Amino acid sequence: MSAATLPARAPAITGWRHLRAIALLPFMNTVVVPSALLVLSAPRAHEATTLTVLAGLALLGAGAALVAHSIQMFVTLGRGTLAPWDPTRTLVTAGAYRYTRNPMKAGLFLVLAGEALLFRSLALTGWLAGFAAANVVYIRVAEEPGLLQRFGERYGDYCARVPRWWPTLRALRAANQENT
Repeated sequence: MSAATLPARAPAITGWRHLRAIALLPFMNTVVVPSALLVLSAPRAHEATTLTVLAGLALLGAGAALVAHSIQMFVTLGRGTLAPWDPTRTLVTAGAYRYTRNPMKAGLFLVLAGEALLFRSLALTGWLAGFAAANVVYIRVAEEPGLLQRFGERYGDYCARVPRWWPTLRALRAANQENT
């Protein structure tokens, strides 16, 4: 078995498995929970301005695009789903993963920030803070050690050159040098 892939005998990834993972993770975290919080929270004291609506929509759109791109990378290159119980078989280091190790989570954070701004909701801001904190801990404590165990030195090298959350100038320059 190569350090870069899981055994080939793993079950095939079907469309249903992808949809289930999407419904249980990003959809639940960015649509179901925020909708419930909006319904249960107190009404907004001030209506949104054009600027807050546009900024919220921009963050939401950028985040959704990043999440969709990340899922596509997992499907096409990773040969797996976004779910930790049904992970990729191959380490994905292309696309947005060349610039940050967690573009999907960063995209989810942007979606939640956009929703909080768009709806001017303290409840959604609190959900974003809690969701982000839980994911920061989960990624450091469980996900990264698991990836290191699954993909070995290749993952360690990847971590050494690509930042965890947001692209840096150093990472952007390094990725651009790889393309030339």
